[in-house]
Amino acid sequence: MQLARQYNVLLIGDSCTDEWLYGTCNRLSPEAPVPVLKYREKQTAPGMAANVHENLQSLGINVNFVTNKEKIVKTRYIDEKTNQQIVRVDVEPEVKTIHQAQLQMALMHAQYDAVVISDYNKGFVNVAEVISYIAGRLPDIKVFVDTKATKLPLGFDNVIYKINQKEFESLDSNSIPPAQNMIVTMGANGAIWNKTQYPVKEIERVFDVSGAGDTFLAALVFYYIQLPSIEEAIAFANRAAAIAVQNPGTYTMKMDDVDSILDS
Repeated sequence: MQLARQYNVLLIGDSCTDEWLYGTCNRLSPEAPVPVLKYREKQTAPGMAANVHENLQSLGINVNFVTNKEKIVKTRYIDEKTNQQIVRVDVEPEVKTIHQAQLQMALMHAQYDAVVISDYNKGFVNVAEVISYIAGRLPDIKVFVDTKATKLPLGFDNVIYKINQKEFESLDSNSIPPAQNMIVTMGANGAIWNKTQYPVKEIERVFDVSGAGDTFLAALVFYYIQLPSIEEAIAFANRAAAIAVQNPGTYTMKMDDVDSILDS
């Protein structure tokens, strides 16, 4: 597949480095009832909003990425025989919140086909302020928001929220978006938008769900900015996320994946 033209997306969000330390577990520690991991290798990848960035960029989208400077690291210790995650260790320094000057600069940068806000609640994004600032100034541009916030700003017709089922259940009852402005992802059960469920084909083996939501978000935006149909974009994003979970770590989509989805 070739893009009809160069598309521009503004991406705002918290980013981290994802790490996977692989090894084998054959015994318990004599010091405590915990497994001993015999280390073999480490793999790293950009995570959180940086994973969305990697996916959009890999699919040929020009991305202006505004993110935190502080280094957040998520390290997972994996028994490679079973692909079982033994423990995850997070390093989270205090993150400075994005300020208005950064938003002003971002909007001066280019004409955008879409805006993406990937809020992992690490401190960089004040979701209410960022949405109000961006959506109010770009009323004709779709703003796609993936957030862990429990209170969402309402009243913006151009905002589409993408949240998972657990996050939806945690929402403040007074800040639930209208059905046409909210996509709820449900893992193996697909997604719901505007009271309609969009199922996914059964997957034989789920290898790793890390970053599947980021892949869904990137694929949703990639499709929508070319063919503005939420229904078709969700179906495409479901298929993309299914590809991601069948691969270890955070998977970056390729144009070959796009072709395989469109051809099937």
